Amino acid sequence: MKTFRTSLMALAAAAVTAVAAPALAAEVTLRLHQFLPAQAAVPKNVFVPWMEKIMEESDGRIEIQHFPSMQLGGTPPELYDQAKDGVVDIVWTLPGYTPGRFPHPEVFELPFMMTNAEATSRAYWDMAEKYMLEDDFKDVKVLGVWVHGPGLIHSSDPISSPSDLEGVKLRAPTRVTNMMFSSIGATAVGMPVPAVPEALSKGVIDATVIPWEVTVPLKVPELVTNHLEFGDASLYTATFILAMNRDSYEGLPDDLKAVIDANSGAELSAMAGRQMQIDDAPGRAMAEELGNTITTLTPEQVEEWRMAAAGTVDAWIAEVNEVGLDGAALVEEARMLIEKHTAAQ
Repeated sequence: MKTFRTSLMALAAAAVTAVAAPALAAEVTLRLHQFLPAQAAVPKNVFVPWMEKIMEESDGRIEIQHFPSMQLGGTPPELYDQAKDGVVDIVWTLPGYTPGRFPHPEVFELPFMMTNAEATSRAYWDMAEKYMLEDDFKDVKVLGVWVHGPGLIHSSDPISSPSDLEGVKLRAPTRVTNMMFSSIGATAVGMPVPAVPEALSKGVIDATVIPWEVTVPLKVPELVTNHLEFGDASLYTATFILAMNRDSYEGLPDDLKAVIDANSGAELSAMAGRQMQIDDAPGRAMAEELGNTITTLTPEQVEEWRMAAAGTVDAWIAEVNEVGLDGAALVEEARMLIEKHTAAQ
């Protein structure tokens, strides 16, 4: 009887322990660091599903902890080096935040280059595999590269023609976009996107160029009342990279590397670009609900902007030629790939 009671007590204790014990800890914990708030579209609609998929396909052995809004310190331009140096495991950032450091991705930021974000992101991945993985991004493990939807101008005063930019203090995201807007007549101001709301509210800038997708978390439609769209064309886009520290990747067992690899590359890039353009819709709707003025240019008006921005392409080709690249060939190849992937949709 005593042995029986002891056995019952042992079983009861084991049951209590089983109920009280937390879920088994992941075998690998990776930290993802990026600059947007958690409620923004990219964290919600790209990163969260991606992290959940990796956890599921690894049977819970890989957990990715998400740190938005630069919670682990530093500034957005420092993110790439945080991944390179192992400060964090994974980062999402813009190569253009460090001007001139990554010349190949800039070809996709040239004016009127992109058609839509999915096709352009596929083209970007193709050229990344050919040129960038062993050159621009050789210090990290590249998980994905993509672009956002069509960029547009958000301004305090109405803008419809290139001449309206004369003297306007305008925030642009990258070196190439700064080149373009400066050549047209604006006073281009470079800054990471989290700084835009304060800069607009304090009059540091009069306008900003960003896609609709990011205007919601930044509350841009509450800060300016005018928005300029380019119809079926795209004035510009910006390039992104999702990068992993090489040692963090190489330290994984082969089966977990396979999980990361299966959720990286062309399809991740295409999905992220496509999702960013889908997420333009709520930003536009917010501006409409506020009664803001949304101006959509006609093809004839767009052509005026094309002509005004054409010099930026020539200037970029000349600049990258000086560092040993064939700028004209890169432009031709990017356009060909974008056209190919656009036609395949």
